[in-house]
Amino acid sequence: MALQKKPPVVTIMGHVDHGKTSLLDYIRKTKVAAGEAGEITQAIGAYQVELDGQKITFIDTPGHEAFIKMRQRGAQISDIVVLVVAANDGVMPQTKESLKIIKQAKVPFIVAINKIDLPEVSVDKVKVQLAENEVFVEGYGGDTVAVPVSAKTGQGVDQLLEMIILSSEMESLQADPQAELRAVVIESKFDKLCGSTATLIIQNGQLKKGTPLWVNGVCSKARMLKDYRGQLVQKALPGDPVLVLGFGGLPSVGTEVGSCQAVPEKKQEIKNIGIAEGQKPTLKIILKADAFGSLEAISECLPRSVEVMEKSVGEVKESDVLLARTLKADIYGFNLTVSSSVAKLSEAEKVKVRTFNIIYELLQSIEKRVLKLLSPDIDRKILGIAAILQVFEMKGQKIAGCRVTEGKINKTFPACIKREEKILSDVKIISLKEQKQDINEAAEGTEFGAVFNQKVDFLPGDVLISYSLEEN
Repeated sequence: MALQKKPPVVTIMGHVDHGKTSLLDYIRKTKVAAGEAGEITQAIGAYQVELDGQKITFIDTPGHEAFIKMRQRGAQISDIVVLVVAANDGVMPQTKESLKIIKQAKVPFIVAINKIDLPEVSVDKVKVQLAENEVFVEGYGGDTVAVPVSAKTGQGVDQLLEMIILSSEMESLQADPQAELRAVVIESKFDKLCGSTATLIIQNGQLKKGTPLWVNGVCSKARMLKDYRGQLVQKALPGDPVLVLGFGGLPSVGTEVGSCQAVPEKKQEIKNIGIAEGQKPTLKIILKADAFGSLEAISECLPRSVEVMEKSVGEVKESDVLLARTLKADIYGFNLTVSSSVAKLSEAEKVKVRTFNIIYELLQSIEKRVLKLLSPDIDRKILGIAAILQVFEMKGQKIAGCRVTEGKINKTFPACIKREEKILSDVKIISLKEQKQDINEAAEGTEFGAVFNQKVDFLPGDVLISYSLEEN
């Protein structure tokens, strides 16, 4: 184990209208690295600031509701809480409620006495009220840190950040970047361009692009990672917030995320074989998109078995169709419309032009196309997809413990087992059981055990695909 210092994860709590959001906004706008604050294109539910080379992660959803929701699911995400108390109001009902939650969670906290820019406010009065609620600050019989601040003028904000860093050092906040991945969902939403996304806070280990993720008993894949600035990144370390694309559905706030269990190192080795061993890409495409950001995001997520012959921003043109015909490639467009003249030409030249408005749907279409091309004379119509969660052995038989993530798995139809972009083997399901009961079909969300007609070295994280065959 190689423990390293990690950035503290901070939640802001307190009574309504005491300035929680204003404080977060001031910190974000003034303390994000120079030249970058104005480039934050999307809110992902958290952001980071730096003070003297040390990072602090702020959860950008102030209030105790989100904190309670995560606590109810057993997720202890915050390292430090900043309790905001307005100097003109003092301790109020939600202040007391926040204190109760903080004490139950046994998390360190700092008091930020806000709105000191207002006339005739008394910081000492607030400290007395805190003492009446068994919060004894420095100078009033205790050692709880209280920092007078103004979210409007910025007065005292630097001192507050310094106290957060000092508190994190006293707590000796550490994590092991090489350990097994452990993360928590702090926000999830459906993005009109990307599909289902979730913001994670990494607690231990590290999350890399392409990592198989264990979420609610199902293996997903981290297709794309973005930091709080909206920039594509290859990995996230302990304490980092990261937006992830690749979930089949929307995981709830507080859901714990890990890597798929018991995946040996040879799985990664298999993933890296492909083209290096002479395996040619199975699908050639021309990629078009409405913006460079979309183009970059899609390119980052494509399987290795796809060769991008040309990519550019702008509408699909007749010259793209002619190029695709010459290269024997398909055209994939994102957030674009196809003119009637281009549609007619593509039909005449027998060039497939596919357009999508959601990145995830585009990627799914490409994956299905790759699967079909593995058997060029057979059209595989996918009926269902299941994640292999566990591997069992019973009476000499190897059993795949699965959960259906899409469609249905039918015992009477052929199937195959897929690892990353590689088909391990075509199989026939000879036994399908749900809770020891024989079944012929497993619907979406169903967990089941499957036995195949031949020995296959499948692993947790692999995928079982049920399909029907149609001769071309």
